[in-house]
Amino acid sequence: MFKQQFSDASDACALAEAIVDTVREPLLVLDHDLRVIAASRSFYLTFSTTPEDVLGQLFYEVDDGAWNIPALKSWLSQIFSNTSALHDFEVEHVFPALGRRAMRLNARQVSYTVGSHTTILLGLEDVTSEREMARQNEELLRQKDMLLEEFQHRVGNSLAIIASIISLKARSVGSEEARRHLDDARDRVISFANIQQSLHTSARSGVIALGPHFARLCQAISQSMIADQQRTRIETRGDGQATTSEAESLGLIVTELVINSLKHAFPEDTANGLITVTYESSGAGWTLSVSDNGTGKLQGNGRPKGGLGTGIIMALAKQLGAEVTTVAGRPGTTVSVRHAAVATRDDLTGASVPSAPAIRSRAESKAG
Repeated sequence: MFKQQFSDASDACALAEAIVDTVREPLLVLDHDLRVIAASRSFYLTFSTTPEDVLGQLFYEVDDGAWNIPALKSWLSQIFSNTSALHDFEVEHVFPALGRRAMRLNARQVSYTVGSHTTILLGLEDVTSEREMARQNEELLRQKDMLLEEFQHRVGNSLAIIASIISLKARSVGSEEARRHLDDARDRVISFANIQQSLHTSARSGVIALGPHFARLCQAISQSMIADQQRTRIETRGDGQATTSEAESLGLIVTELVINSLKHAFPEDTANGLITVTYESSGAGWTLSVSDNGTGKLQGNGRPKGGLGTGIIMALAKQLGAEVTTVAGRPGTTVSVRHAAVATRDDLTGASVPSAPAIRSRAESKAG
């Protein structure tokens, strides 16, 4: 199209010069020796220079040698080795008229149908503000991490103090039932502190690796609740990932179930007691189970006695869109929390209706 409109070379040159002067970012036109043969108006304004100081000069000598940078020379040399364009080379330098600036360079080689010579278009973009903003953001993130670290430390200390106060109160009350309730409250405060500590030491990407998370929780529970003379151990199996919120809920479920097994599944003379925490995932579905090889004792009507712990587990499972199933017998009890990627409601409506995620929760107990 341009060839048809501009058969006269002078007209084509006039158009090229107008285009160069119209570009808002500084632009240079270099010959094959990297001498400046044209510069945009914005280049002269940005670097406070004149055509007399620029035209005919080697690019590396312009602006008192400000561009005489070995890495820049190496980058530009690539354009003569069958590379028609180069992008996003950044240089930070102290320029005489500007001070320290970060500049982003883009280059393109132009070949012509007549003659064997080529020219290079070199665009320069001042990205100093962009880089300064990035540095400020990094500093803000660093400060945020520091404040979060301090917050986590204070939360941990506060929870430890609360647990100690509850323990002192439990020793002072005369009612055995009140003491039992206070001990349960203390255990839950400690478990929440353990979960917060585990999440804090996990990856900060917003995605938590569940295997290490569960392992840290069970180790903390074991250290605080299993006496030296007891022969009960806790094992974790499987792995997966979850968001911080999901990992917190799953951690609370694991804590409640493990503590429940330690309290009720093993008599004092138990040898080789084992609690196993298993997490398995398949696509968007997953199953979390906590099993023990304890007594598996059932309450009167064949169901475990409901309490605060059971209510917490059911509420957390509902938030996760999961179902809770309990299988208890002699020996052993297994509680499974299962989330299906797609659930159906045939039992409620007679038709297969997808639910994403499933929101039913049920507790079933079977004699082993």
